[in-house]
Amino acid sequence: MTPSNEKYRLMTVGVFTACMVLVATVCWPSFAIGSETIRAGIIGCDTSHSLAFTKILNSPDAGDSFANVRVVAVFPGGSKDIASSRDRVGKFAEELRGMGIAVVDSIDLLLEQVDVVLLESCDGRKHLEQVRPVMAAGKRVFVDKPFAGSLADAVEIINLSKKYNTPFFSSSAMRFKTGVFDARGSAEFGQITGCAAHSPCPLEPTHPDLYWYGVHGVETLFTIMGAGCESVSRTQTEGTELVVGVWKDGRIGSFRGQRSGKRDYGALVFGTKSNKYLSGFGGYEPLVGQIAQFFKTGIPPVTAEETLDIFAFMEAADESKRQGGVSVTLESVLTKARAEVAARK
Repeated sequence: MTPSNEKYRLMTVGVFTACMVLVATVCWPSFAIGSETIRAGIIGCDTSHSLAFTKILNSPDAGDSFANVRVVAVFPGGSKDIASSRDRVGKFAEELRGMGIAVVDSIDLLLEQVDVVLLESCDGRKHLEQVRPVMAAGKRVFVDKPFAGSLADAVEIINLSKKYNTPFFSSSAMRFKTGVFDARGSAEFGQITGCAAHSPCPLEPTHPDLYWYGVHGVETLFTIMGAGCESVSRTQTEGTELVVGVWKDGRIGSFRGQRSGKRDYGALVFGTKSNKYLSGFGGYEPLVGQIAQFFKTGIPPVTAEETLDIFAFMEAADESKRQGGVSVTLESVLTKARAEVAARK
């Protein structure tokens, strides 16, 4: 081949390659971001989180804290017996499709297209069934609230993570609010001696009382106090929940769930050096940043043990309600849940 022909061939190959890159960028934007991109899939389009998290991760201005994670595919899911799921899933799925996200018909098809998963279904009863194939495939997964629809399901999800050696974490966005996330071990507070957290607490008949929305305030409480709650007692009225927990070291922490009056988020923190009220929501970006870093490193920012304690706290609160407000130990409800899991096999 003459030098001029070789030059022409190289030019032709270069033009063809450039054209293919352009076509890929226009037609399949999610797969043309770069070889270091982590492809994320969403299970469950029946929550506003599916849209909010996608907008943050797929923003052209997404910074390094989001670890080059991009949502590329979703499985809509949905639950017919929960109005907020049934009435929103189609609308949110179409909005995501309009953002260039592939909408697929099954979790198996989703797993073929992604590296990591955000399990966003608002129905916690479906989480065990939906997370099982994800963990079996070895794909890191963030499980949004409520983590599960029962304490037994929560125990089984953690068992699956260990069985398949697949890391996960679950958390409310409230954990990572500035001030809340920093409180434990803060020089400002010294040693945390107690906490009174609060959040809105509407109820959903298909879920244990606090799992549905009270989990936000309970997550705040545990973020500040740490794991190790031993027993719980609960008082409920039409507009209010009051759950008081006693920690193994004698500290007391409480959760107030609000269904009347002004419903917002906050916590009064008691410490050896100062007492301070922390208020407000803080947005989704801090949580999404933690999710992205977890997808990159595989290191969960919240331990499975603490997440299990949170759900045992809420289950013990339900048991206390059933028994007229008596103190119920977390170990007693965990023993019952583990027995239920063993009986399933």
